[in-house]
Amino acid sequence: MSDKNCKEVGKKTLFTIGEMARLFHMNIRTLRYYDEIGVLKPEYVNEETNYRYYSTVQFERLNTIKYLRALDVPLEKILIFLNEKEVSTILSIFEEQRERVLKKREQLSRIEKKITNRMEQIEAALTAPYGQVIVKQIPQREIVLLEKKITREEDLEPLIRDISKKTYLDDAIFLGKVGVSVSQEDLKNGEFKYFSSIFVILEDEDDFMNKDVVLQEGVYATVRYRGTHEEASSYYAMLLNYLMDSGLHIKGDSIEITMIDAGMTNDHNQYVTELQIPI
Repeated sequence: MSDKNCKEVGKKTLFTIGEMARLFHMNIRTLRYYDEIGVLKPEYVNEETNYRYYSTVQFERLNTIKYLRALDVPLEKILIFLNEKEVSTILSIFEEQRERVLKKREQLSRIEKKITNRMEQIEAALTAPYGQVIVKQIPQREIVLLEKKITREEDLEPLIRDISKKTYLDDAIFLGKVGVSVSQEDLKNGEFKYFSSIFVILEDEDDFMNKDVVLQEGVYATVRYRGTHEEASSYYAMLLNYLMDSGLHIKGDSIEITMIDAGMTNDHNQYVTELQIPI
C-alpha cells in the first residue's frame, strides 16, 4: 500500500492527513496547524517523507475539538481541557463560554439597534419634504460637545478628530451623527457665517459613559434641504421669516445636522441637511 494512502502500522489502521481531512470535512491546513500547536498530533510521522498519519484513536479527540470549536471555544482552552480531561475543566470552559456568548448577544443587539437607527435616519432623510418648515417636538439628546467659533468654510474633520481624541469616543459612531450650532445671538442678528460649536449625538447603544451635555427636549422649527452646511444660509432665512410671521421666538442655539453626507455618498446632490431652531 502506498505511503500516501491508508496503511497499517503496529496493527493500527492509519489515515493520511488528506484522508483525515476528507473524513472530517476539514482543511488540511487546519490539521497541520492543530499539529503545530499541539491540539492534535499525528499518530505517526514518516521521517523520510514527513507524511502525517492519524489513527481511529484520534477520531474522538478530533470530534471533541470540532464540537468545542463549533461553540467558539478558543483553541488554547481546548488544549487545556484535552490535556486534563476533567469534568470540572469542561464545566468551567462551558461557563466561561456562556458568559462570552451572552456578552456577544448584547453586543449584537446593540449593533442591530444602531443599524436600525441609521436606516431610519437615512430613509427619513430621503422621504422628507425638502424646503418646507415643520414645527415638531424633539426628545432630549445626549451629546459630546466642543465649543469653538468655526467658519463655514473651515474643514470640520480635524475638529471631529479632536472630539474623538479628547473624549476617547470610538470613531465608528460618528457617521451621520455630527452636528454644528449657530449661536442664538447670531441667529437673531441674521448672521450664519460662524458655528459656535460642533458636537456628536450619542445613542444608548454607543455605550459611552461621559454623557454630560444634553440638547434639551423641546419644540423646534425645522427644515430639511438637499445640500451641505455651506448652503444653509437661505434656509436659516426661511426659518427666521417663518418665526417672525408666526410670532414665535428663538429659545437657543440652532442644531444643524447633515443626515446624508460624504460618508454615505459621493453624489453631492444626495446630501441632506436638517436645520433645527428651538422655539
